[in-house]
Amino acid sequence: MTTTLSARERIDSILTAERVVLFMKGDRRLPRCGFSAAVVEILDTLLPDYHTVDVLADEEIRQGIKEYGDWPTIPQLYIDGQLIGGCDIVTAMFHSGELHQALGLPPPGRTPPKITVTEAARAHIAEALAEYPDTLLKIQIDANWQPRFSLVNNSAGDILAQAVTPAGTLPVALDPASAARAEGAVIDWRQAADESGLVIDLPLAPPAVKDITASALGELGHTEPALVLVDTRPASEAGALAVPNSRPLREKDDLAALLALPKDTPLVFFCTHGQRSRATAEFFRRQGYTRLYNLEGGLEAAGHLVPNGPGGH
Repeated sequence: MTTTLSARERIDSILTAERVVLFMKGDRRLPRCGFSAAVVEILDTLLPDYHTVDVLADEEIRQGIKEYGDWPTIPQLYIDGQLIGGCDIVTAMFHSGELHQALGLPPPGRTPPKITVTEAARAHIAEALAEYPDTLLKIQIDANWQPRFSLVNNSAGDILAQAVTPAGTLPVALDPASAARAEGAVIDWRQAADESGLVIDLPLAPPAVKDITASALGELGHTEPALVLVDTRPASEAGALAVPNSRPLREKDDLAALLALPKDTPLVFFCTHGQRSRATAEFFRRQGYTRLYNLEGGLEAAGHLVPNGPGGH
């Protein structure tokens, strides 16, 4: 298939108008594949704003972008009109600092974080390392503050921290982004009947998104005059049931306006079923917002939002 002129012209127009463009499945707030989500997490860490194109919503662009840069997979990241690559390349460049350089940003910090390991955790880690003597513990903490533990060989791109244990120090490997999130972390061992394993307390993690019912939302609206109610439904759904005093979140300008609010602004997100709004709330958590709520079950479960509830600001 040959790329149609209209598709190429549209892609050229996008790349001319926007410095950083991610062609992906889904959008920045709601990625629809794991590889797209991984690149979004990286870009969210580095940039307050960038442009995304949902290829699932435009078959012409979906096929055209593959031919445009002779790159067969999605996502694809472009900077200054130049193709950077897909998920694996972007991830490797992020960890090495090359992506920071391409974006004109300072290189990532490489200061090892201060980490503490309890005796119970140290004993289980030592047991695992004894079975695989040429490895060390690696901690990865994603943009949603979810940790992952593994045993790996030492890599030049990782930061090596000397975690403090009751028996001395323990080398721990982290990529630069995880190292920044792990400052002050405490690693422990959880023993339970259904699940056992390492756990980590992350003091820098922002508070989790809270579920809230419609009745509780009404009460919160009376006590929090600065509360903002955010409608994350697409226009096709929102037209069927308008919610007074809410702010839509559908266009790029809507997102920019919300991201300009103070980080401690109480934000309540809702949609039809509660899934899109939950994903959006988690996105704002990644941006450092600390008072986030998701309407439990969405409008379908709530039935309505109380008329004397929160006002839109």
